[in-house]
Amino acid sequence: MKILLEVAYDGFNYHGLQRQDNAITIQQKIEDALFKIYNEEITLTLASRTDSQVHALGQRVSFDADDIIIPCERLHQVINRYLPDDIVCIKAEIVPDDFHPRYDAKSKLYNYKILNTPFPIPQYRNYMHFYPYQLDFSKMCEACNYFLGTHDFVAFSAKGSSVISTTRTIYTMEMKKENDNIISVDISGDGFLYNMVRIMIGTLLDVGRGKKNPEDIEKIILSKDRTNAGRTAKPYGLTLIKIFY
Repeated sequence: MKILLEVAYDGFNYHGLQRQDNAITIQQKIEDALFKIYNEEITLTLASRTDSQVHALGQRVSFDADDIIIPCERLHQVINRYLPDDIVCIKAEIVPDDFHPRYDAKSKLYNYKILNTPFPIPQYRNYMHFYPYQLDFSKMCEACNYFLGTHDFVAFSAKGSSVISTTRTIYTMEMKKENDNIISVDISGDGFLYNMVRIMIGTLLDVGRGKKNPEDIEKIILSKDRTNAGRTAKPYGLTLIKIFY
């Protein structure tokens, strides 16, 4: 029997989702909670590997269980008893045995928040990328359009990725102001390369500051050269909102 969990977490205090030998991760905490329930070692299969300090509202992970110890409609409540306050299991459901949370995903939605103020605001320090320089919001919105569609996004990928193909499709990229100081960017696509969203945001900030023009995005994509794109934006401004199946 395969069980799919939907989980939310504040990732600031963790070294990402995926288990590591010498660091505390979210996968480790969830697997530890499952061990207390099932009394056996359980390994999660991950839908999306969020980096250190990245957050999630709708991450998906699955595992195999031999017995129904707890009814699935109550399982998330029991799991939460053994999880720290910054990790929450939202729901649990039984899925087909051949289901894979990563390969069966149709699209993913991320959000990135930018705090555009002269000085940092302490309450937002773990959840928004602080950027004190004046930004041209309209040019940033224009630049978003050049990311849309199917492209080879290798120029927006950090080193260390082992994927076979660097071609991805961006379905939507919408930027809005939540108030005079907070810029919110929603990005959906069929998948994302290592640090891809954060490099896209860093490049948009270059556009907003006048270091690049909106049409330069197309040139950067075609160049396939990481050095032409902007810096990688801070991880804690990024949240995985939802994975669609």
